[in-house]
Amino acid sequence: MKSILVTGCNRGLGLGIVKHLVNDTNPPQNVIATCRIIEKAPELREIAEKNRNVHILTLDVKNTDTFDRFAKDVESIVGDDGLNVLFNNAGYSPKSTRINMVKAEQLAETFAINTIGPIMLTKALLPLLYRAAAKNVNAPVSCSKAAVINMSSFLGSVELNTDGGLYPYRCSKAAINMATKSLSIDLKSQGVLVTCIHPGWVKTDMGGNNAPLSVDTSCSGIVKVIKELNEKHNGGFVQWDGKELPW
Repeated sequence: MKSILVTGCNRGLGLGIVKHLVNDTNPPQNVIATCRIIEKAPELREIAEKNRNVHILTLDVKNTDTFDRFAKDVESIVGDDGLNVLFNNAGYSPKSTRINMVKAEQLAETFAINTIGPIMLTKALLPLLYRAAAKNVNAPVSCSKAAVINMSSFLGSVELNTDGGLYPYRCSKAAINMATKSLSIDLKSQGVLVTCIHPGWVKTDMGGNNAPLSVDTSCSGIVKVIKELNEKHNGGFVQWDGKELPW
């Protein structure tokens, strides 16, 4: 895996994934980390200052009209090798849960960040993903060739939903699961693997303090899963420890 782009890296899981990537025994040549406001990501900036393979780019996943220009910025980093991995990590979850509290604006914003943004960013970066796949045409389907990883959640599983509520988040994650499945079919002929990962219930601003997993534990597992992904995971739904989840 020469290059990986991770969205939403100012804190939480995105920042944790970047940390584990740069500290890996065989780190990627280019780790492209995005955040909305670089000035508000001091820890990420510090990592980039200490690691020449870390590149920070500004990206708001809601602003889809900036994606073509963003793709050119990514190309200037990866060059002829293309982009091996796009990790759509940036996410959002409003506080309201039950049907009598949900608002249309919450649904729209959550879908914009959790579903529309990842789909449109994938579309914008397809030429670079295809370039990486072609560059490694004889390699097995994996993140060393080309892959799109969508951060999902077990809360997006229809089968596992026994509690109801959480309409914006559940529905947006169920939608990105469906997008993952469609992408896995559409991009298979080009050698691009597509899968989604559930990070577990993690102690982040979104997950809350009652979550059982630390960011470090989750991200350590996620990076291990990334390195082990293969053709059987295409169109799949796995969690941070590699366990397969039901749709």
